[in-house]
Amino acid sequence: MTKIPFYQVDAFASKPFEGNQACIMPLEEFLPDETLQAIAAENNVAETAYIVPTGEGVWNLRWFTPAVEVPLCGHATLASAHVLFNELGFEGEAIHFDTVKSGRLVVRKLSSGALEMDFPSAPIKEIPVTDEVARALGARPVQAWGGMFYAARFETPEEVKALTPDLKALKDLGAPGEGWDRGNFGCFAAGGAEVDVTSRFFAPGSGIDEDPATGSWHTMLARVMSERFEQNDLKCFQAYPGRGAFIDTRLEGDRVKLIGTSVTVIEGQFTL
Repeated sequence: MTKIPFYQVDAFASKPFEGNQACIMPLEEFLPDETLQAIAAENNVAETAYIVPTGEGVWNLRWFTPAVEVPLCGHATLASAHVLFNELGFEGEAIHFDTVKSGRLVVRKLSSGALEMDFPSAPIKEIPVTDEVARALGARPVQAWGGMFYAARFETPEEVKALTPDLKALKDLGAPGEGWDRGNFGCFAAGGAEVDVTSRFFAPGSGIDEDPATGSWHTMLARVMSERFEQNDLKCFQAYPGRGAFIDTRLEGDRVKLIGTSVTVIEGQFTL
């Protein structure tokens, strides 16, 4: 029998039952891919992250939803750093994560206790809103962009909060262009209660109907808001029913800083 340390963390949260759930599992080396995917399906939260030490302050990092391995995940990166800093006693100034498709990601602890992640922010392109997308979302966005995901802008936060998309139809849609993920839609509007932007993220293409807190989406949202509203520093709210998450972003060239806090809610062992 193999026992693997297991931490379930609410990421981008100040207390339990906020933000997004991630399971963090420290390993000495990566298990076979099919085993990693099976464990993530068993955990059945938005993301399971596996971390393997490779040097002083350096870990390899991979992320799996219950259905697929993903190229970038913000909330599970934040949760991984939270576990290393707060549960496993890492005392360095910064944690360096090496990833397969997103390069090196650096996470630093701020004096406030929050963690600041340094992520890439890919280029975006404004695209037309098609009738097919409007029908699947159940409302017509006023603007749309393609990039890492499909970004749909609405006029008011209330419209975003009221969305009830056809997830089956949405799964097969996306922005035109090679390399842009299908079935992953960020919907947003400027404004909200004491925030600069309110959004939701629907991800049936990644095996998740709706994600409660999505760091990778905010790397795109930061660029869209900068180009559309000339705002490089944002206070963001992701409005998932019953949870919700606050994420601060700062766009710096082709990188974006994502800032948030996390809490550990479960600690134990996963037995194989």
